[in-house]
Amino acid sequence: MQQQRQQTARRGASGARRFPKRNVGIALAVTATAAVLVSAPSASAGTGPSYRGSVVTDVRTVAKFDFAAGEIPENITVDPDGSVTLSLLGSCAVCERTHGPELMRISASGQRTVLATGQVGEAISGNTRGSDGTVYYSVWAPGNAARNGVYKLLADGAPQRIAALPADAGPNGLAVDPAGRTLYIADSLKGIIWSVPAAGGPATPWLTDAALAPVPTEALPIGANGLRFHNGALWISNFNKGTLLRVAVTGTGTAGPIHLVTGGLPNIDDLSFLTPRSDVVFAAQNGSSSDNGPDRVVV
Repeated sequence: MQQQRQQTARRGASGARRFPKRNVGIALAVTATAAVLVSAPSASAGTGPSYRGSVVTDVRTVAKFDFAAGEIPENITVDPDGSVTLSLLGSCAVCERTHGPELMRISASGQRTVLATGQVGEAISGNTRGSDGTVYYSVWAPGNAARNGVYKLLADGAPQRIAALPADAGPNGLAVDPAGRTLYIADSLKGIIWSVPAAGGPATPWLTDAALAPVPTEALPIGANGLRFHNGALWISNFNKGTLLRVAVTGTGTAGPIHLVTGGLPNIDDLSFLTPRSDVVFAAQNGSSSDNGPDRVVV
């Protein structure tokens, strides 16, 4: 993609979704935002941004969503043709979990195409696109081992689960390596990054660490959330701990040390980069999902 069409930070918050899990309500709250980037701030990791002017401009609305109807954007992938693929959570508190989630493509002109649907009570959370054009997505189906996991769309558009995750796992952000061989899944409940062969197979814990875990005392106990593969490393946000982490992928495919890029970002959700080579990060803080932080996009 050209720099002026790069995907920006997404998933600030436009609403909350409740998931029953052993009588415990777990919510995901999200938004998706796309804009045209015109300049970048001068900032050092951990010091906070120092703005030189407008970071985004020429923002226009391509599509509007009906929260009460379950149209709650969760994750976004920009496609080479300028369209975007969106995960829509479906059910929400105000609509009493009566709507199933959807995976939707929206063209640059705003035309919508539903690619896949889920069942009421579960979420389509992360989505990503392989270098060969294959669309992958996560289904968070609390307590349902037969549905929880990672899916892809086959050539005929039919969905296929390619990896199962435990019933108590919380699959959220999804990323694929540049070679298109390995998928990585952020588990928001268990403090794990899972890896799965893109062709399908067992899910293996790739990285387990307290830095990825949720804070159990939070009203919304969500740890590892956003996930991006960038410049040979996985970049991971921790929603509860307000941290942005970078984990290098070694030559053998294992996880290197966890590097704290920055902290002090309560309710950090998804993230993206200015360009494929730039380490300038745009991150969404999901403030409207709790009283723990602002609702904004930061650089």
